[in-house]
Amino acid sequence: MADLKIPELNSVIIAGNLTKDPICRQTTNGTPVINFSIASNRKYRDANNQWQEDVCYVGVVAWNKLAESCRDRLKKGSAVLIDGELQSRTWKAEDGSNRSVVEVKARRIQFLNKRIQNLAVAEVEQAKAPHDEDFNSFEDDSFDRFIKDSEANAVRDHER
Repeated sequence: MADLKIPELNSVIIAGNLTKDPICRQTTNGTPVINFSIASNRKYRDANNQWQEDVCYVGVVAWNKLAESCRDRLKKGSAVLIDGELQSRTWKAEDGSNRSVVEVKARRIQFLNKRIQNLAVAEVEQAKAPHDEDFNSFEDDSFDRFIKDSEANAVRDHER
């Protein structure tokens, strides 16, 4: 029994919406890093068979090209699916106290919102007015690329 080893597994997959705009910065050697938090909702039935909702707030950090991609595409309210691992870090606060946090270090981030091609984030906000929307200019940024073409066509036909 002493030879039994626990597998080294540290994996997280979580979906949610950003609670505020991400914080972008660079390390002293110029490595891009971004931090944000998401709210992940869970619905369940309580003992009285009534629907309840629980929210879990999770911090996320992304590095390098992933951080740059997030900087260009994420803002408060953006929906994301994150694949990563848990990491903990400790630092000294300005008041001299020790602080620590457990957060998700992202390996991959799927942006779940549709976005308008070739527009800056500010232009996207202006384009949201109903009379200005051109639904043919949206890029689908969901998991649709993982389904068969025939299934995607059937969904599109059903939506029309």
